[in-house]
Amino acid sequence: MKHYLHRSIIMLNNYLNKMFSLSVHSEIEVPFTNDKIAQIAYDVLVVDKEPKRSEVIKVLSTKKNILIAQFSARFARQLRVAVNGFFEKLDLVSGCIELLGPPVSESYSHY
Repeated sequence: MKHYLHRSIIMLNNYLNKMFSLSVHSEIEVPFTNDKIAQIAYDVLVVDKEPKRSEVIKVLSTKKNILIAQFSARFARQLRVAVNGFFEKLDLVSGCIELLGPPVSESYSHY
């Protein structure tokens, strides 16, 4: 299921890039110690959408223990602002995970 979802997200991102003719792209891969922590970081960061006025498309996904963030923008400045904001949030999430420690239960579910 995750593979199908990841593939669908990539296809949607490719379509939106063509539709809006976005010319600047960036892909960031953030490794975590295990799959569970990568999924927690994903769940925290995915709810924070880019503002419409920024004209930046952000797509987050996970692949095993790696959090993948893809950004597309029309101008480099827009991309820089979006990536800087992402790293600020990622730093906060990573700090919380480090402070609180890894999840204690084997099954992680935020629902």
